Amino acid sequence: MDSPPQCDNVPMDRISHEARLTVRYAETDQMEVAYYANYLVWMEVGRVEYCKAIGFRYRDMESADGVRLAVVEARCRYLHPARYDDELTVRTWIAGATPRGVRFGYEISLAESGRKLAEGETKHVFCNHQMKPARLPEKYHPLFGIS
Repeated sequence: MDSPPQCDNVPMDRISHEARLTVRYAETDQMEVAYYANYLVWMEVGRVEYCKAIGFRYRDMESADGVRLAVVEARCRYLHPARYDDELTVRTWIAGATPRGVRFGYEISLAESGRKLAEGETKHVFCNHQMKPARLPEKYHPLFGIS
């Protein structure tokens, strides 16, 4: 892809995407609730789906432009447990971005009732193939809300 599409000048913190997933039995612990580390995996699902929704595939950004998103910080606040076979909604948005890095925000909720189960954030640094800090190519700036 030569140039990602524009987001019509809508502030990035107002653009979000919802991904749906179902809690698998393997994701639960002995207490029959989703194991806490799975919430970070679900955030990753949300992040990848968000990127597709705004106009690019993360894999293409890596292969075509040599840019990777290295997680440098992750936070999750657990409010209520998810259980086996619950259908979840992972809402994802960009909470802030610069040419050097990006913060994604997340809310994980029960799809049927909308009850919020967790909220969190991941902070990423843009890196090259050698995992050295790099600048995000300008063609992606509008998608990340960078002026």
